[in-house]
Amino acid sequence: MKKKQLNHLEKRLLEERARVMKELGVYDKSFSGTLQSADGDLSSYSFHMADQGTDAMEREKEFLFASKEGRYLWHVNEALRRLYRSPETFGQCHECGEPIGFERLDALPHARLCIKCKAKEEDVDKRR
Repeated sequence: MKKKQLNHLEKRLLEERARVMKELGVYDKSFSGTLQSADGDLSSYSFHMADQGTDAMEREKEFLFASKEGRYLWHVNEALRRLYRSPETFGQCHECGEPIGFERLDALPHARLCIKCKAKEEDVDKRR
């Protein structure tokens, strides 16, 4: 892969990392607040049991989104490690060793597998 392409992918990974870190910061602020401050009520009790259920559901949803972002951040950081450790092999499929297309890496800069190997992996997962 050309140096210009590697620089472009590094920039994309760093931008993705910054975006995810910002998102996780938003979730951190919402998790660190109390239930009272989260829904804007002045009392610590909901007026109705349904309100408590809604509040719990919203917090659970935020936790799931933050968890997904955390996993994505791990993949982005792993891609940056691969890029910095061995830039000469970055962009090669971990299964077959063939180059991953630049278009795929531009769209998904943390990709580890080429399209063919990813399709095989997904087929195996579907069969299970």
